[in-house]
Amino acid sequence: MRYLRSFIQKDLNKKMVFIGGPRQCGKTTLAKDVLSQYSQGLYMNWDLDEHRQMLLKKQWFERDKLLIFDEIHKYKSWKNWLKGVFDTQREDHHILVTGSARLDVYRRGGDSLLGRYHYWRLHPFTLSEIPGKLTPQETFKRLMTVGGFPEPFLDGDETEARRWRRERFDRVLRDDIRDLELVKDIQTMSLFLDALRTRVGGLVVLANIAQDLQTSPQTLARWLEIFERMYLVFVVKPYTKNLPRAVQKPPKVYFFDNADVIGDEGARFENLVASHLLKKIHFLEDRDGYRYELRYIRDKEGREVDFAIVKDGTIDELIEAKFADQNILPSLVYYAERLKPRRVTQVVAKLKRAYSQNQLHVETPFECLMDLG
Repeated sequence: MRYLRSFIQKDLNKKMVFIGGPRQCGKTTLAKDVLSQYSQGLYMNWDLDEHRQMLLKKQWFERDKLLIFDEIHKYKSWKNWLKGVFDTQREDHHILVTGSARLDVYRRGGDSLLGRYHYWRLHPFTLSEIPGKLTPQETFKRLMTVGGFPEPFLDGDETEARRWRRERFDRVLRDDIRDLELVKDIQTMSLFLDALRTRVGGLVVLANIAQDLQTSPQTLARWLEIFERMYLVFVVKPYTKNLPRAVQKPPKVYFFDNADVIGDEGARFENLVASHLLKKIHFLEDRDGYRYELRYIRDKEGREVDFAIVKDGTIDELIEAKFADQNILPSLVYYAERLKPRRVTQVVAKLKRAYSQNQLHVETPFECLMDLG
């Protein structure tokens, strides 16, 4: 059972529920698992011709207590269509909507669905969600080699994972983006995605990449937004509030699939930490309604901390990711003293024993990343 099921079941009693998340992260499986709890229901996928006709004609029975609409956001008028279905049939049916793009983005414009749904974001497997009989150590190994997406993660075969990843990239770039965005130069877009895979953990200067690809920074900025909407990457921006020596720096870019990272173990581990933190704040945001952001900190003197969790505008946690260095980063001490967050942690992949020093915690991934909150 995935970690969102009980929350989705509860919310369906009040409103529609939207499930967003990367392609092939398990949204359909989760939706069908929820469906199995109903005596009668119907699953419909916009990508299937037969289902598409059923959707447009609203061909379902009153006894179908749960209706699942998968990939419905690919229908141009999906917002108005869904609003009409919910407003007229909410007493007879629960409605669950899933999609491989950011449904919170594509709902904008036209008739608003605001107030008619709750939105949940499903992430791949992480240390906070270990399936079956896997140990935390084996889970960590798989996350670092084949990533957390269900098919390659559960299979654990690096060769098959590479084949799966190539096919997934191709489907997202050539199918999903083509269906939802006006992009003609898919080949250069693919090269841009490859360039991002080699820059995880570093500052992403679009002007430099644009020069290499012979395109404009404005085009790359638009493509980066598309990658975010398709749940390929997520962007971590600098935190500058209440930091007089902070500087506006370019963003960092991380991947939802940890195995997408091209680089050394340090870069892949930093991406693993970033993806765990994003899953945590998305869960807390969707469950509790607070506004969370994931940022990094860097000032004019070059003092930097990898991640800051910002809750309703205030820094709640500072997290530094290190693959092997067990010594507390001086920048972490500096910002802990000045910003006074609730918790400060340095998470070390190769740490043998956790310890604390002046309210700063040095922990293994198994101590730091196994809690969703």
